[in-house]
Amino acid sequence: MMRTELLPGGCCWLTLLTSPSVAARQAMCVGRCSRIVGPCLLVLGTLSVIANILLLFPGGEWKYLADGHITKQAKVMPGIWGGGITVLLVATHITAVGWRCAGCSDCGTRRNAFLSAVLSKLALLGSAACFILSGVGLTNGPLCLYNASEHGRGPTWGYPFLDTGGEVSDTRVLASADYFLYKPDTWDTCLEPVGIVAWNVTLFSLLLLVSATEMVLASIQILNGCVGCLCGFCEGKQGRPTLPD
Repeated sequence: MMRTELLPGGCCWLTLLTSPSVAARQAMCVGRCSRIVGPCLLVLGTLSVIANILLLFPGGEWKYLADGHITKQAKVMPGIWGGGITVLLVATHITAVGWRCAGCSDCGTRRNAFLSAVLSKLALLGSAACFILSGVGLTNGPLCLYNASEHGRGPTWGYPFLDTGGEVSDTRVLASADYFLYKPDTWDTCLEPVGIVAWNVTLFSLLLLVSATEMVLASIQILNGCVGCLCGFCEGKQGRPTLPD
């Protein structure tokens, strides 16, 4: 006897084989999950790349990049190689496998499920690196031109919200360096690029949100791929068991 049930969320079909002539195995079809997770990761990876590219051009100007006056975490480009390219490559494979395996087609289901799980771990690592570096860039503040007081120096390039050991003349920054994110009235300490603090806060916050979502989806796909390795990677609408590779 064979019974098929739709699990909550519409993500997988569970087929129970109760016939004594068939091995007692649950066939979990996970193709639908891949067709959801894959495109979502494609969108998120694209957003990550765009956000990091914008970080390299404060205010839409290229001269700061040419002069090397870009925040360190932006120059590392975690949103491009971590939350971007790595995730996009993995998402392309997940999406292709999800649609190719629709309808229980013969596509090497368990091999693809295993590869999907392995690649999803790479996406998880890439998005985690992007999350960490974006968090550091957000809390440290931007590299900008500001008034320094040490040895009578005038405007200089640095991190005014991080390098506050007697070098910043603005008392508002000295009093609230650790909380500048919550006090926009201190953001005008940066003289150049204009609006750099708001620019960095917005884009690094976007990278944090995107990379966090990528980590969640990559983790789901790792579990999805592991289940596919054990139970098959197809959508058996008629309750058919997946044939072993």
